[in-house]
Amino acid sequence: MFFNPILADDIGKLLLRLMLGTVMLFHGVYKVFHPAALDWIGGMLAKMGLPMELAFAVYLGEVLGPLLVIVGMFSRIGGLLITINMVFAIVLVDRAALLQIDKFGGWQVETAALLLVCGLAVLLGGSGKFAARPD
Repeated sequence: MFFNPILADDIGKLLLRLMLGTVMLFHGVYKVFHPAALDWIGGMLAKMGLPMELAFAVYLGEVLGPLLVIVGMFSRIGGLLITINMVFAIVLVDRAALLQIDKFGGWQVETAALLLVCGLAVLLGGSGKFAARPD
């Protein structure tokens, strides 16, 4: 038999983890090398009455979380960190565009929403077998 549904499930989880982790890690690495980006995030937080220092939590959702997801160690925690990060990203940056369509007919916040839902999928589905520490 060529198709093993159990193996396919684990391969699907691996592909999800690798893609989500890689995309999020690019954002985090950018902020590591361009820490001034945190000033902008801190300003957005301050406008909402939150402490500017909370901006440093972006490193949890965009560096630590993706690394955990990619490696497959504490993947559910990584998925949670990414999900929380994306909720903040949507609330801070994209909330005005939640009901808007872009010039190509797509949902204005589709990328952020997709990353949020992928984080939730890892949180709920776990790492699968192809992980350093399957959960």
